[in-house]
Amino acid sequence: MARAEGAYLGVALGDALGATVEFMTPREIAHEYGVHRELKGGGWLRLKPGRVTDDTTMSLALGEAIIKDQGEVRPLSCARAFDAWMRAKPVDIGNTVRRNLIAFRRSGDPEAASSEHDAGNGAAMRVLPVALATFGRPEDAVRACVRAQAHVTHHNAMSDAACEFLALAVQDFLRGKSLREVFLQRIQPLVKAYPAFEFRHRPRRENPSGWIVETIQAVLQAVVDVGGFENCLVDVVNRGGDSDTTGAIAGMLCGALYGVEALPPRWLKTLDPAVREACIGQARGLLGASVSA
Repeated sequence: MARAEGAYLGVALGDALGATVEFMTPREIAHEYGVHRELKGGGWLRLKPGRVTDDTTMSLALGEAIIKDQGEVRPLSCARAFDAWMRAKPVDIGNTVRRNLIAFRRSGDPEAASSEHDAGNGAAMRVLPVALATFGRPEDAVRACVRAQAHVTHHNAMSDAACEFLALAVQDFLRGKSLREVFLQRIQPLVKAYPAFEFRHRPRRENPSGWIVETIQAVLQAVVDVGGFENCLVDVVNRGGDSDTTGAIAGMLCGALYGVEALPPRWLKTLDPAVREACIGQARGLLGASVSA
């Protein structure tokens, strides 16, 4: 349970840390903050310290829907949850998410049309509730559930590959597998199947965009080559770009790998209390649903 809570809180902490420097360059971040390593708020969204963005709030909307469906990941429930989230006027929303949720309102079809242009990171940033709810199920079933939520807004092969990898890697860490084991069993096969995700022999990814390839490259460079929860998140968000999402995804993986005890207490203290409690509650509820499934 500690690893599940660590993963969910990791999403929120990485989101809140990265939101401050989203869309900035590393040079701009260094000029403004030196090394950005505190939950300061601000940024282009002018957030209060510890507040989160769509990465966390979409995850919580999805998690609530899955819990209501007793651990099942149903496309229509996911789409309705995301639509209700959008109607509540979130602080931020991605273009692909907005476009495909508007299409859902018109058609009632919870699966967006397949598109080579929808390879953004919006489905990957919110995949954690699926990973927790399907923990212990056969791998093919996990992959199907991952795609069920992803295709509401991102029906794209590269997005699918990233989302499936993240969910299965989180589950590996929940089982206590080491980073080396996950590197050999998950990361290397991902890169072999989808060479675009190769990260080891490319320059350090700065200013990663919302394209899922750049997001995964930056996250893996930080998770594999830096190590430690705080150091990893600080490294990835100081690259700038879509830093709330790279922070959230790195936080998801590192939280599952290192557990809740590795999360900096000062960050947890600053994190929005309502979000903190929601993350803990959903981690327990979703993992409980997986056990009873």
